[in-house]
Amino acid sequence: MLSSRWLSSKTASSAIPPPNPVVDEPLPCNFEDVSRAAFRIRDGIRRTHCDKSDFLSELCETTLFLKKDFMQYTGSFKERGARNALMSLSPESKKLGVITASAGNHALGLSWHGKDLKIPVTCVMPVTAPLTKVEKCRKIGANVILHGQHIGEAREYALKEHAQLRYINGYDDPEIIAGAGSMAIEVLEQVPDLDAIIVPVGGAGLIAGVALAVKTLRPNAQVIGVEPENCASLQAAMAAGKPVNGFKNATLADGLAVPIVGGNSFKVARKHVDYTVSVSEKMIALAVLRLLEMEKVVVEGGGAAGLAGILPGGPLFGKFRGKKIVVPLCGGNIDTTVLGRVIDRGLAADSRLIRFIATVSDRPGGIAQLSRDMADMGVSIKDIYHERAWLHSRVDQVMVKCVVETTGKDHSEKMYKYLEEKGYPITRGGEDDKQV
Repeated sequence: MLSSRWLSSKTASSAIPPPNPVVDEPLPCNFEDVSRAAFRIRDGIRRTHCDKSDFLSELCETTLFLKKDFMQYTGSFKERGARNALMSLSPESKKLGVITASAGNHALGLSWHGKDLKIPVTCVMPVTAPLTKVEKCRKIGANVILHGQHIGEAREYALKEHAQLRYINGYDDPEIIAGAGSMAIEVLEQVPDLDAIIVPVGGAGLIAGVALAVKTLRPNAQVIGVEPENCASLQAAMAAGKPVNGFKNATLADGLAVPIVGGNSFKVARKHVDYTVSVSEKMIALAVLRLLEMEKVVVEGGGAAGLAGILPGGPLFGKFRGKKIVVPLCGGNIDTTVLGRVIDRGLAADSRLIRFIATVSDRPGGIAQLSRDMADMGVSIKDIYHERAWLHSRVDQVMVKCVVETTGKDHSEKMYKYLEEKGYPITRGGEDDKQV
């Protein structure tokens, strides 16, 4: 088996990742567990498509395939591990039921398959969990308990108050890892000659299971993880040699915001995963936007993180020119309000939504003339607001704050040049525009 090789976000441009010694410790699961899981859950899990994207292939300079696991019943790959865990229970545990702590996808997957297998499911969800996901779990038939401000508090409550029930960890139980790995078996049947698979990383259960399968069936293929910069927990664990807290800030990829990777998942991942990279919030927003526009699919931030890694501007861009790459789209449960914000951030990152300040005459028609000049350039005004009190140079002028839509960076630059030639003093968007 290949030794692990790791790449931090600071060394993402290196041609060859630094070597890491082979890890020989006993692993919590192996390929046989993944194979059994794939066979066990085959009748209850959708075999999702793995389609080539011509548009994204050209953009990313690869032959790019998208594994569309967001098409599972509840919208994420989490169903694979959930069903495998439920089907692996003892008869007594099946009768008593199970409990978990989750804010979203794992709770939905466990609830759905618990209903199908007639196993009672209790989900402890933090009070901050999205209301739509809470209500979906209840409608499916799960016993939902709202407790705690975050997953950690929800988990402590579940383990303390319901100790009689089997607790199922959504990213670290061996059965969960093995079930997640069933995705890779499907991928290798659909794209048998792949060169690499680029996997989003949260708690590391998915990438651990995928790596087990890929490195067994196609050992020369690379398995690469992608984490949000705001929560690069697997990179933090690798640096420390054990799972540690890697949380820095909230992220658009909320499904990947797991502060500490699972211990079992970490043991598997550090032996079989080649390396990991991290991506900015800007790249995650762009990935969601590219999938919406080019593939007509709606994917949550965490589900789009793998694509964010290989898009132009991402840490993997240019490393796989002409190679066959598979990117799992592993979740599609994004709230409508969040989707709107992510699209706006994606447009801003793509220089198609820009803001600036123009100084115009405060006489009648001054702002109207600015609007006509922007219309002449084919620019659509999204928002406009004028200020008088904070312009101290001349009393007969007014600052106009504009948010406008363009077709891209070139169009934006042409608009700026045109307005400046027309005599408008322009102040472009501040430094915070670069932070998406």
